[in-house]
Amino acid sequence: MNEIKRREILFLYDVTFANPNGDPNDENKPRIDEETMINYVTDVRLKRTIRDYLKDYKNKEIFIFEESGEKGERISKKERIKKYGNDPRKALEECIDLRLFGSTFAIENKDKGKKKEETSETTESQENNLSITGPVQFKFGKSLHRVKSEFVKGTTVMPGKEGKQAGTFTEKHVLPYSLICFSGLVNGKVAEIEGINLTLDDINLMYEGMWEGTKTLFTTSKAQQPRLLLEVVYKDETFHIGDLEKGLKLITKVEEEALRSPEDYSVDITNLVSLLEKYKDHIDFIRVKEGDLIKFNYNGEQTSLSKVLIDKGFEVKEFGF
Repeated sequence: MNEIKRREILFLYDVTFANPNGDPNDENKPRIDEETMINYVTDVRLKRTIRDYLKDYKNKEIFIFEESGEKGERISKKERIKKYGNDPRKALEECIDLRLFGSTFAIENKDKGKKKEETSETTESQENNLSITGPVQFKFGKSLHRVKSEFVKGTTVMPGKEGKQAGTFTEKHVLPYSLICFSGLVNGKVAEIEGINLTLDDINLMYEGMWEGTKTLFTTSKAQQPRLLLEVVYKDETFHIGDLEKGLKLITKVEEEALRSPEDYSVDITNLVSLLEKYKDHIDFIRVKEGDLIKFNYNGEQTSLSKVLIDKGFEVKEFGF
């Protein structure tokens, strides 16, 4: 039996003059809800950040990543599973991202070529489709404030023939600033049902990938920094509060679209702490990591989230990275 306790996650990070998650169906513009002007980021983007960090910096076996063959062709999941003998369970044992997030598989039927009545559970395409639900799931990340996209033009100059220079125009859409909040859930019961040997080491590496991966993903399109990581560990495997992100509120004296750095606001945690207090008997312990510069406000006073939780009698632990 998997002994991973249920736990909720809050993760805050910000981007500055960057595109946190472009929409390929809309000229790769930052994703913005037109009704609320809230910036949103898909869970896939966060999972990719974690995967890339674990693969590149921790040398972990990762199943889902961009890989090209000798001729430059993209290697599909269907091709990659062959490395594991077309056995998803073997891939699950070796790949940390599958143990965390699960995946779907389309596997060639070994009985291909036999008459249909001679093979059980065979589809018309002679493939077996298998879906493994991951015990870790995230909602879409959303900014805690309204944003406004800016269109930036530039030029690129390259050396041409006979010493002449050739230039082209560049253009991109960026957000001057966005403070993004992700919420997630680790469900040990799902790991048990799916037969996934999820470990505490896997979960701790995931947290490291969220925090350090966000920092290392530093390019002209991804200038970003982690600001808060919160984990609430519950005693009961069937209980969690839910919607913890709704306990956060951004306080600022400037227009939300005019925010440019953490110096322009504070994050009010009053409602979040009240929510945790209400269900304190269900909580085993809490882990907190607070980044530089970000300011928290509790009942009108500037403070740290860790201090408030300790004062309220919670057992507060640190992350090991």
